[in-house]
Amino acid sequence: MSTEEKSAAPRSLAEALRVRDDVSLAALLRSRPDLITPVPTDLTQLATRAGTRASVVRALERLDRFALQTAEALAVAPDPASYGELLGLMAGDEEDPAVAAALPRAAALLREQALVWGADDRLRLVRTARELLAPSPQHPSPTGLGPTVREATAGMSPGRIQEILAAVGLPSTHDSVSAVSALGALFADRRRMAALLAGLPAESREVLDRLVWGPPYGQVTHDPAAHLRALLDRGLLLPTAPGTVVLPREVALHLRAGRAHRAPEPVPPPVEAAATHRPQVVDATAAGQALAALATVDELLKEWDEGGPSVLRAGGLSVRDLKRTAVALDVPEPVAAFWVELAYGAGLIASDGEADERYAATPAYDEWRELPPAERWARLAGTWLTATRTPGVVGGRDAKDRTLSALGPNLDRSAAPEVRHRVLALLAGLPEGASPVAESVLARLRWERPLRGPQQQRETGTGAARDDDLRSRIARWTLSEAELLGVTGRGALAAPGRALIGAPEASRPATADDTVEPEGPGDKLPVHHHRTPSVTAPPTPAERAAATATAARLLAPLFPEPLDHVLLQADLTAVAPGPLEQELADVLGVLADVESKGGATVYRFTPGSVRRALDAGRSAADLHAFLARHSRTPVPQPLTYLIDDVARRHGRLRVGAASAYVRCDDDATLDEILADKRAAGLGLRRLAPTVLAAQADPAALLEGLRAIGFAPAAESAAGDVLIARADSHRTPPRAAPEPVPDGPPAPDDTLLTAAIRAVRAGDLASTTPRKPGPAGEGGGEDGTPGGTLPRTGAAETLATMQAAVLTGEALWIGYVNAEGAASQRVIAPIRVEGGFVTAYDHTADEVRTYPLHRVTGVAELADDAG
Repeated sequence: MSTEEKSAAPRSLAEALRVRDDVSLAALLRSRPDLITPVPTDLTQLATRAGTRASVVRALERLDRFALQTAEALAVAPDPASYGELLGLMAGDEEDPAVAAALPRAAALLREQALVWGADDRLRLVRTARELLAPSPQHPSPTGLGPTVREATAGMSPGRIQEILAAVGLPSTHDSVSAVSALGALFADRRRMAALLAGLPAESREVLDRLVWGPPYGQVTHDPAAHLRALLDRGLLLPTAPGTVVLPREVALHLRAGRAHRAPEPVPPPVEAAATHRPQVVDATAAGQALAALATVDELLKEWDEGGPSVLRAGGLSVRDLKRTAVALDVPEPVAAFWVELAYGAGLIASDGEADERYAATPAYDEWRELPPAERWARLAGTWLTATRTPGVVGGRDAKDRTLSALGPNLDRSAAPEVRHRVLALLAGLPEGASPVAESVLARLRWERPLRGPQQQRETGTGAARDDDLRSRIARWTLSEAELLGVTGRGALAAPGRALIGAPEASRPATADDTVEPEGPGDKLPVHHHRTPSVTAPPTPAERAAATATAARLLAPLFPEPLDHVLLQADLTAVAPGPLEQELADVLGVLADVESKGGATVYRFTPGSVRRALDAGRSAADLHAFLARHSRTPVPQPLTYLIDDVARRHGRLRVGAASAYVRCDDDATLDEILADKRAAGLGLRRLAPTVLAAQADPAALLEGLRAIGFAPAAESAAGDVLIARADSHRTPPRAAPEPVPDGPPAPDDTLLTAAIRAVRAGDLASTTPRKPGPAGEGGGEDGTPGGTLPRTGAAETLATMQAAVLTGEALWIGYVNAEGAASQRVIAPIRVEGGFVTAYDHTADEVRTYPLHRVTGVAELADDAG
């Protein structure tokens, strides 16, 4: 590198960021949105924030396996390291071609993420990242390497170090520093090291082989055996504590042929296809599942129409209520939890907020039911894709060992939307109609996000992922939930599901090779123009709405036309050979009970179901006309008799509020009730020949009389029959729960543009050279105390401003706003009058007016300032 190139090389992360173009800065801020929350004042503050522990941990957690391995290699490399040294640590002495081909992309990604900076010959890992990834006795490195010779001999006596030099055939030195350097150089020399190891006994080599891939620490007695003594005498094992020895990093790298990792993973594992089906079969199967999903959600909401289960004091459903819901829907409890959470996430159910708080349908449910079936499905699918509430964790335990309940708190998992979207994108990358091998999907996700970052990898010791990590569990749930919802059919992604995640880009395989990679060593990591992987911006709400609309449009032709008829049978059943029109389904759902579901739905008419229809305000004549109008078969005589019989007895008894009362024109019926022992618990007594009073409330009295075979009707205070409609109970308007993001949301292009402009303008204000102050006091180069705002008197400030208006020069000012926040700005004054200065503000890139009394001081810029 020439002298001019050396002087141009960045000396800090802030300088490295300063030479980036706006596209590169936008990629950094898009991938690490915490860096602009709030927007930093200049690039120095941006660099400082990029080096904080929380931000670095978050960035490391989002690296793929090979990029993280590259960062781990840099953490055990010299600081700074050249690209050649990094390549040697990753590809080894034999220079694995796959690793060598993938390394430029990984290194460019680390540089884009501001985790690495510097020229090719002086690559530096951000200090915080080095502290997190470098090996230490408390936190072993995923590489399995131990400390360097210099670190391991830090507390060793000079005499002992000289003894080791003599044992390996090196001349003695006058100081420990040079002795340690000579020993490290020997261990790093492949030829001399091979000769040294050749003179060791086989047992000594076996000890080194056991330690070479980590952990590098071992235990020895106070009187070690001869083969261990040979290693200790030569410094191939160095003591770190009484009874503990460590394999120096240089020795381990020689034994590993220079590789920092036992198994580098430069290429993501492929997603394998388990089976391939015709796309038409996949779409038809998914459409059938989508119809079943709509029917299940509708059935759930009808079950809770008149007030659902009570809300627990801590929030959520009780275990008993979840079991009852599962029985009502005829599904396992985990699946019931999924449907309940899906309806809640879509804003279709909520708590009613009353004193006796219960779950019930919301007004949005009625609006949802009015939509076409495909649009109803798209709303559910869109909610599922973006929701952070994760029903799969229901039944587990939270941090305080409390059971996690459906609809309760603490179900949000911020990684869920990203994992769901990524799983579907991987399915979209398979050939059309192909279903994946589930384990290959999990392996790919673990490569893309190895566990939860370096801290969790240290717990495993090697960086290998556990099968029970959260992302893997969410991925498994995604595969099953997508099938339940009809996003997939027979395990393969259907056309509506493909549209749901974003259209064409997601339909081709996404690989690590989708980025522009440098060609040769000299072009691997250009300092001033980074060719880095692009960072995809998250979809905007408008894009998500367009995607769900497209999915609905693709699904609509796959749904069968709703039927306007059923087939009545003599055994008091009705068969719906397909989905019914909404009005027909609503009435039939009140008049009959669902007996079985599937390709055809079977309804059964019972005295209770007919009474339910009469309670809803239908007359016997209405029911006969309805069945005759919608049946393709003659109305069976038993069904006609059933309706007439129930209607004849319906409403003869009237129940009202006293606590409650029963009245009937036929006093013989009341005599029969009083004589029935089963009515004893109702506390009935006769008030008049046609009226009975009860101690039970009206609802309990209704249920009690119906249980012993009567068909009473409720009446109002005016004596009219009360009509019980299915939609009688609704919550007040409720907003659907908002997803809980993992950290700050990704910025959109407008915010990025404004943030970059503000940061660059602030950087201009903080780095522009200034003329020395008139007093010439010490401090900064401008005569002001280093890093402080300029300070001048009011008269001098006014005079300097007026002069700048005439000359057109830019000035550096300090300014304190109304909230007391101080900032520095570069302005070009245009007009000074009435105690205000109007100027072009380079920091904000616009014309602004400032009160002069809020300007702390002013300084002229140096003549050579750009």
